[in-house]
Amino acid sequence: MTNAVVVEGLVKRFGENTALGGVDLTVSEGTVLGLLGPNGAGKTTVVRILSTLLRPDAGRAEVNGLDVVTQGDQVRATIGLTGQYAAVDEYLTGRENLEMVGRLYRLGSKESRLRAGELLERFELTDAANRPAKTYSGGMRRRLDIAASLIARPRVLFLDEPTTGLDPRSRLGMWEFIADLVSDGTTILLTTQYLEEADRLADRMVVIDKGKVIARGTADELKAQVGGERLELTVSSSRQLGAAAEALRPLAQAEPHRDEQTRRLSLPVTGGTETLAEGLRRLAVTDVQVLDIGLRRPDLDDVFLTLTGHAAEESAAEAEEPAAPTAVSAGASR
Repeated sequence: MTNAVVVEGLVKRFGENTALGGVDLTVSEGTVLGLLGPNGAGKTTVVRILSTLLRPDAGRAEVNGLDVVTQGDQVRATIGLTGQYAAVDEYLTGRENLEMVGRLYRLGSKESRLRAGELLERFELTDAANRPAKTYSGGMRRRLDIAASLIARPRVLFLDEPTTGLDPRSRLGMWEFIADLVSDGTTILLTTQYLEEADRLADRMVVIDKGKVIARGTADELKAQVGGERLELTVSSSRQLGAAAEALRPLAQAEPHRDEQTRRLSLPVTGGTETLAEGLRRLAVTDVQVLDIGLRRPDLDDVFLTLTGHAAEESAAEAEEPAAPTAVSAGASR
């Protein structure tokens, strides 16, 4: 397969902070690459460089065979970008937002109207097309934002945490829209902290932490790196997690992970149901009140925990540049 995106040795620094320390990745045409990492890992910096909003300090990046530094105008004509926050004009209607973007891309008034109508229908926004965007729900604004990034039929689409802040129903709907785009041949680079999202949408994944790639592969390949099974239990009080961890530590292949908020303890084990039975015997002689217990296979949360030392949602705030405008406006105004 031909690579639509190629990144080699990408380096970017902000003062003394190294946001990217030599990132390498590729995205094959017509596929989804999930770029995973905690806040501050460098995901958004990668997207900004690929969409020509930032210049790298070292390394190279190509999109559709075009260099993002020396051929920025040509790159912007072939890409779309949806940032972490919907970039729509709240005082324009949904239709006016899309037509405006079309005119910025120099599609002409007739083509802009036709394309806006197509996208409003595709994203189920026709009924709200003539309402100001400020009256839209979060999910509707997000759909409008993605529709705007598709106005010029981009070959490559960058989605930077597109479902952040959406309710579960809106998130599921967005996943369906993204899957449809890929079915139509669009190449997508998706950054996300929602591991279920990456598991469902991405053909391959790259995990970065502190500006460096620490793992890559399919979801199954990444899960295989963790290996084994997980013994998980929920106790009645977070105060009981310590006693539960102490009782089960001899069975664990690594240090048990505690989640105070959910009152859940997770530990990698071997031995299957025999280990589960032994765990129950050990807990029976303690004062721990177990609400739920079971064995399961590792998931991407376990991959994250193993590779980075913390769960996806437990990371520090991202130490990168302030939010930049989306490539819809940046790409059109050239």
